[in-house]
Amino acid sequence: MARAGLTSERVTRAAAELADAVGFENITVSALARSFGVRDASLYSHVRNLQDLRERIALLAAGELADRIAAAVAGRSGKEAMVAFADAYREYALAHPGRYAATQVRLDPAVLARSPAHARNVELTYAMLRAYRLVEPDLTDAGRLLRSTFHGYVTLEAGGGFGHSREVRASWERGLDALHLLLENWPADPSGRQAGASPPGGILEA
Repeated sequence: MARAGLTSERVTRAAAELADAVGFENITVSALARSFGVRDASLYSHVRNLQDLRERIALLAAGELADRIAAAVAGRSGKEAMVAFADAYREYALAHPGRYAATQVRLDPAVLARSPAHARNVELTYAMLRAYRLVEPDLTDAGRLLRSTFHGYVTLEAGGGFGHSREVRASWERGLDALHLLLENWPADPSGRQAGASPPGGILEA
């Protein structure tokens, strides 16, 4: 690629593509500079350092994932929305492994505070779970359950961790059936805690 026309957005998107190709943990400023055919110093007017570059990938990926989920759940509610939400999450994670890994990195609160993508993620999660008549703290508990289930499944699937002959998609669909039944019949909190008004964590935050 030519040096001319480099922008922070181009650099971030190229880094995200490189992350998908080589793994998020293998991203370096030097590797990215080589992909553009420039010296490392040429990128430092667009990104401060490696941490800044990785944060930019994480924010980009969070926005892309939120867009995918929003489009999938539009006009749906209840089980239909939950399944669409889950499928969009899984498809993004499998199609963009480097970007997806970036969404799992814990970001500095100051970075999160200026990320509309993460706030939107919380709103999407809240809207989907609200149809199950959940209130806090059950909203956060349910959000954490979904995140850990979705993340665990796609991580194992991407790594070839399912060796049984049972078709992976079929098990995914049956798992979503089970999650729907659980959300429909969410158990009462045995501690007797009162419902609160704080918003739940999103699928990337809980």
